[in-house]
Amino acid sequence: MSGYGRAPAGAAVARPESWPPDGRHRPRRVAMLSVHTSPLHQPGTGDAGGMNVYIVELAGRLAALGVEVEIFTRTTSAALPPRVALAPGVLVRHVDAGPYEGLAKDELPARLCAFAHGVSQAWAGERPGHYDLVHSHYWLSGHVGRLTAERWGVPLVHAMHTMAKVKNAGLAEGDTPEPAARVAGEAEVVRDADRLIANTAEEAGELQRHYGADPGRVAVVHPGVDLERFRPDARGVDAGRAAARSRLGLPPDALIPLFVGRIQPLKAPDVLLHAVARLLRERPGLRERLVVPVVGGPSGSGLTRPEGLQKLAARLGVSDVVLFRPPVGQDRLADWYRAASVLVMPSHSESFGLVAVEAQACGTPVIAAAVGGLPVAVRDGVSGVLVRGHDPAHYARALSAFADDPARSARMGEAAVRHAGSFGWTTTAKATVDVYTAALRTHRPHPRPVTRAP
Repeated sequence: MSGYGRAPAGAAVARPESWPPDGRHRPRRVAMLSVHTSPLHQPGTGDAGGMNVYIVELAGRLAALGVEVEIFTRTTSAALPPRVALAPGVLVRHVDAGPYEGLAKDELPARLCAFAHGVSQAWAGERPGHYDLVHSHYWLSGHVGRLTAERWGVPLVHAMHTMAKVKNAGLAEGDTPEPAARVAGEAEVVRDADRLIANTAEEAGELQRHYGADPGRVAVVHPGVDLERFRPDARGVDAGRAAARSRLGLPPDALIPLFVGRIQPLKAPDVLLHAVARLLRERPGLRERLVVPVVGGPSGSGLTRPEGLQKLAARLGVSDVVLFRPPVGQDRLADWYRAASVLVMPSHSESFGLVAVEAQACGTPVIAAAVGGLPVAVRDGVSGVLVRGHDPAHYARALSAFADDPARSARMGEAAVRHAGSFGWTTTAKATVDVYTAALRTHRPHPRPVTRAP
């Protein structure tokens, strides 16, 4: 973990070097909770994003290490079977909790008790001791995890993924703040969890500063990347870029700054469009060789204005250079990464930034906001460029440097591959099992001050 910054005093950095863990406390089966988004959903649509990728990849690697995973998620269609085998050793269980469709994320807190009841019903149908531990993702699942872990007498491990106080501190202009109920709910989850998993040392510090987390219960575990899927072409970065552009129908010599992600103010795709408009005002000759793909779908507060980004492109006079494309599968996404000159991530908040690591693993450098976990995901000046703030002029300047030096993409791309190579999911899974083992070793069932789910 060297080179990624120090963890806050007292916070544990989970290291797979401790592998294999103490066999007496090594879990056999984990109940994983993901209330608001299913691991079966396509990332980049609705509320599905990096957390979906995280859960799917982590669960698969845990199973490969001998830890079975059952993922509980809310049923969103009557056509879904109660159980779906996602991979060997990984089972998705669908829980009825509210109407299947049309339920917004801000309506889910009222459904948490129903979800917790559904999880308990599934548990009641199994032999005693079926689950050794509960691992919840995001605060909604954390509330169900509190109730479930208490009822089963097992440890609760929780991953925040995002935090209301952090998001509100870096809110995009015009975006909706996270409600006070979420802030209070997160504080309760932090208080009651046996262990908290933070993506980075900075996130561990935020848990302590904003929520009073006990540093002895916080472990830093970096997310990973599928290095088999996201990798450069075997012929090299340049040859791979040319081949990917041919497959996608993109010009071979274009400057291609790529945006990948959910279309919502938090991810700041508008900053990229403003930067492109500024760049073209300053250097109109670039218009002939500039293509700006935006790959993703509306999400969060962006759902209220699903055509907002297209309208902004028209107002800025850049519609002719911007390509709007829907979310794509992982293999197709890897081609978009390989085809790009640079990935642009101007996010207002990112707990880590899986997209940045995926792009680098494919040999594409990244221009990213210096927020959240992105300074860990991107090595400034080596595998990409970190930008302070969200001034489009600063992003235009960073893009201009790639326009001036076409070889820069390949040069930084080679370094990006080396940097991304340290983020493998198996390493993440081993470190996560270490966290599970520590939670099982120290867990003492006791009455928690469980309050009613909000």
